[in-house]
Amino acid sequence: MRKMISKGFFKNFVFAGGFVAVAVVPKVALADNITDAMIGAYQTSGLLEQNRALLRATDENVAIAVAQLRPVITWTLTASQSFSRANTGFGVSQASSDALSTGLNLQWLLFDGGASLLDQRAAQETVLATRQSLLNIEQQVMFNAVQAYVNVLLQQDTVSLRGNNLRLLREEQKAAQDRFEVGEVTRTDVALAQSRVAGAQASLTESRGDLLTAQAVYIEVVGHAPGGLAGQPSLPQRAKSLQTAQSIAARNHPSLLAQQHAVKAADLSAQSTAKSLGPSVSFSASAAYSEPWDNTGGTDTSSTSLTLSQPIYAGGALAASTRASVARVDAEKGALISVQRSVAQIVSQAYVVLETSRASLVSSNERVRAAQVAFDGIREEATLGARTTLDVLQSEQELLDAQTSRVQARANQVIAAFGLLSAQGLLTAEHLGLAVEIYDPTLYYNLVKDAPAHVSQRSKDLDRVMKALGKN
Repeated sequence: MRKMISKGFFKNFVFAGGFVAVAVVPKVALADNITDAMIGAYQTSGLLEQNRALLRATDENVAIAVAQLRPVITWTLTASQSFSRANTGFGVSQASSDALSTGLNLQWLLFDGGASLLDQRAAQETVLATRQSLLNIEQQVMFNAVQAYVNVLLQQDTVSLRGNNLRLLREEQKAAQDRFEVGEVTRTDVALAQSRVAGAQASLTESRGDLLTAQAVYIEVVGHAPGGLAGQPSLPQRAKSLQTAQSIAARNHPSLLAQQHAVKAADLSAQSTAKSLGPSVSFSASAAYSEPWDNTGGTDTSSTSLTLSQPIYAGGALAASTRASVARVDAEKGALISVQRSVAQIVSQAYVVLETSRASLVSSNERVRAAQVAFDGIREEATLGARTTLDVLQSEQELLDAQTSRVQARANQVIAAFGLLSAQGLLTAEHLGLAVEIYDPTLYYNLVKDAPAHVSQRSKDLDRVMKALGKN
């Protein structure tokens, strides 16, 4: 359950071994670690702003449902002119009149069998479902920030590796040229070294392009260019077992919770449809004053009525509406089963990917160690004439491949760790304890849930909120 502390439209949270709320100042400096990347994404995401606005629009549906059981008062002002002409057989008779009238009309639904109250509860469940959907969007934004950060780091490491490789190959080219000049190797060895240098230069250029692309994606996701990255991030705590991870996801995943609320909303709507087939009672009243323009004196009129109505036959539409509402409930329940299975599958996949990436990183570290030993030995043997230039170049390529695989495995492990967190429904700003102002979805809802009128104090509070959001 999300703990809320309102401050304006947001709340500040910092977590240290639990839920501890303290005021913080959001960072505005360029991101230098993965936490800053997620903070930047959370604070600048247009996708989050869009879905927060959609949630506020959904909140208003509760107010609309509440208003169904309130009186509707309408004021009218009418200026009228009439003219008549008739042939009476003895001549033509003409008459005209001009009048100005004003009045008030009141319509009030007093009883509808509880259908309006059920609509209100259904709207509330839809609000809860939309809040969970917003959390799911938040998880996507956070995960995109993780991927953007890790990819920039990966491309930086790749550029560094390829730069070092180019430097070593140039040394090998120079050594091959020197040995050729003293007759130790042939021109073929020199050509091989030159070919590898040219290939390494092309690979380095390509990697620099990939780095620029990764930085552009980072700017898109986080909102600003990456600063000097702090290096490999620490991994979030992993669930002890797959069963534990699935249990956490069953309690926390936003998609699952949203669908549970959607089922409740559909069920309440079906009940409302059934209730609407029963009788309803409404009250109406009107009061008007009319005054002719061409003479003095006016006319007052007023009326009241109490109406009981009961739908009897609508050509089969009533029964069709009932069946359709029941079918929608069944559809939402089917969707819930699909979401439950999907979440379980996603958690299983994320858990296996994390375990695989951990094993892959261990293997990659061992491969780099062995390739480094082999390269050092072959290079030394080449200086003694026991190895050819081709042997050295192949060993250098093997070492580069091993190092590249290691940085990729390291990046995969980080992404997999945060992917598992997302699969459990825990990749949110609140759970991560990010030093940001956490968006509070309950503040706006609490202001509108009772359908305040324009003249009320709560409506004035809403105006201030909307101005703060920059929506007026």
